[in-house]
Amino acid sequence: MANNIQESLNQLLNLDGAMAAALVDSDSGMALGTAGTGVNLDVAAAGNTEVIKSKTKVMNSLGLKDKIEDILISLGNQYHLIRPLSQHSNLFFYVVLGREKSNLAMSRFKLSEIENQVQL
Repeated sequence: MANNIQESLNQLLNLDGAMAAALVDSDSGMALGTAGTGVNLDVAAAGNTEVIKSKTKVMNSLGLKDKIEDILISLGNQYHLIRPLSQHSNLFFYVVLGREKSNLAMSRFKLSEIENQVQL
């Protein structure tokens, strides 16, 4: 089943503990779509673009011939997941989850499924 951007973001908000989600263009740092509340997703889009660029630079410096599957940032009360799209390497999903209500393993699995279904 193919999903458009907003449908995909709405599916991400259905994850247990999900607070906010965005699809981000890492070339510009701009959010192409957002859903949810509790986080300034425009600021997060720009900041997490720098996270992706920094990790890619380190991987290149280390000579790693691999791709980023996802990046997890664990905060005291939240998980922040960043997942580049395999078919569109300049785009990534960003999801904010409340730690108390989320299942990190299931969220990563569902994020992978949604990423594979999105149609741009």
